[in-house]
Amino acid sequence: MRRALRLALAVFYAIAGVLHLKSGPAFVAIVPDWVPWPGAVVAATGVCEMAGAAGLLIPAMRKPAGVLLALYAVCVFPANLHHAFDHVRVPGLPDSWWYHAPRLAFQPVLVWAALFAGGVIDWPWRRPPRLGVGHAAEDEEGPRPDQGEPEQDARSQLLAQEQH
Repeated sequence: MRRALRLALAVFYAIAGVLHLKSGPAFVAIVPDWVPWPGAVVAATGVCEMAGAAGLLIPAMRKPAGVLLALYAVCVFPANLHHAFDHVRVPGLPDSWWYHAPRLAFQPVLVWAALFAGGVIDWPWRRPPRLGVGHAAEDEEGPRPDQGEPEQDARSQLLAQEQH
């Protein structure tokens, strides 16, 4: 699942980055008035999206890319709010809550997806680590079903160790 999400986000952010660079004026329209140099900010966001997309595909860069794309999603949220609540018209996009409500509601999911795809978090699929020594390491896709007996709570694990 993580690999599929990573690839989907890389494609999504690469396309979004190209669109930010190619159609800058349309994006400038939704930038709140308090943001300085909106044209430069839109161009910078396009570059950040493309760099984040590439980073997700490079193993050594996945975690930093995941963190930075999550921060990016938080940073652009004010533009999405401005677009929705101030009814900023953008050619080719609807000015309806059928468009804006899902887009705003999905923003936290994008934050989570970037962190999960980048391997920064494992929630909600990863079990907590077991106490003790000798358990096989789990791969990045999560625990394998063949990795030993069912988990014990921390207290019973400690009691078992003290008895030996």
